[in-house]
Amino acid sequence: MPAKSKAQQKAAGAALSAKRGRTAKAKLRGASREMAASMSEDQLEDLASTHGKALPARKRAVRAVSKAPAKKAPRTETRGAPKAAAVKRATRKTPARKPPKTRQDKKRAANRLHLRKRAAAKKT
Repeated sequence: MPAKSKAQQKAAGAALSAKRGRTAKAKLRGASREMAASMSEDQLEDLASTHGKALPARKRAVRAVSKAPAKKAPRTETRGAPKAAAVKRATRKTPARKPPKTRQDKKRAANRLHLRKRAAAKKT
């Protein structure tokens, strides 16, 4: 049977290598370890010898789509003090960060800023 993705083909190749004794079985991880344990050398060779150019890098999982409308969360009513507490929490100021002291702290701060900007760019 031919491999369905390049990842499956690579895993079969690694498992086949371990079966033949060219690589240590302890180095196998994930799917290749399972393949080495459950498949014969001939089956692994069939998977590993699949021509890989036309294969996708990874096989995408198919999700079941239901036609039923999504359920809405029940609405909770807040009255009096709980509502006031929620407003106070929302308007509370966050404490200011201390300025970085060392060069390493400056790098960490710059990296955090870079990651926040990347995350914001992905959202848009």
